Amino acid sequence: MQESMPFKMRWGGLLAAQGIRAWMNTVECRALFYDPSIDPKLGCGQPRIYVFWHEYILIPLYLRGNCDLAMLLSRHRDADILTRVAYHMGFQCVRGSTNRGAAAALLEMSRLGKSMHLAITPDGPRGPRRKMAIGAVYLASKLGLPIVPLGLGADRPWRAKSWDRHAVARPFSQVRGIMGPAVNIPPDLDREQLEVCRQRVEHLLNDLTLEAEDWAGSGAHREGEVCERPTGRILKPRGGLLVTPNDSALLPFSSVTERLQKEETRRKCA
Repeated sequence: MQESMPFKMRWGGLLAAQGIRAWMNTVECRALFYDPSIDPKLGCGQPRIYVFWHEYILIPLYLRGNCDLAMLLSRHRDADILTRVAYHMGFQCVRGSTNRGAAAALLEMSRLGKSMHLAITPDGPRGPRRKMAIGAVYLASKLGLPIVPLGLGADRPWRAKSWDRHAVARPFSQVRGIMGPAVNIPPDLDREQLEVCRQRVEHLLNDLTLEAEDWAGSGAHREGEVCERPTGRILKPRGGLLVTPNDSALLPFSSVTERLQKEETRRKCA
């Protein structure tokens, strides 16, 4: 469902996106890849789920727009402007979180994950910081998609007094990213098995993040690093690719499996 946005919100999102692009253009961005072939800027190919911590969300917004990525964002009002920014920077956005619209958002992400990549901040929208929720692992198991962790870091960034200590790179500083190996999640896992996989991905994501932060702080060059620049252009305001689940679809997370099974049965019978 397309979401209507006030005129000020549409143009405010555009101005914010342009401001972020101009700000981040002053920053030196370099990256390392365990497997360069899974970089989303190379095209969709096999869809994947990319995960990174909420505090560094500005970095992938800046660097990987227009790469066939659908991003999951909260339905909280705080995320309204971020949703517009993400749209203008070339992301399709799905609104939903554990407490509001979880089931419907997961259904929509399941649909989009058949033809495009997914991007999730697994500790959002309210934390705890750097603690991974189970949703991304559940989706990966259900859809047969690999999870790709992105470790991101900046040199002495400004940090907000928010739950995630949101990081803003200083002008002319250094930002570093490390795209880890794809983690394959087996299908049809029970809750205990999902938890084992969740912990595995969380540990890997934290290790990559700490490595990227240390790298950014050191200022060193590393073998195989590549210089990163943004992909694509800033999109102008229009209807927008924004999907917001209906309130009637709000279900507790424990109901997600049942809801997905019903949807699959309905499609098969159609």
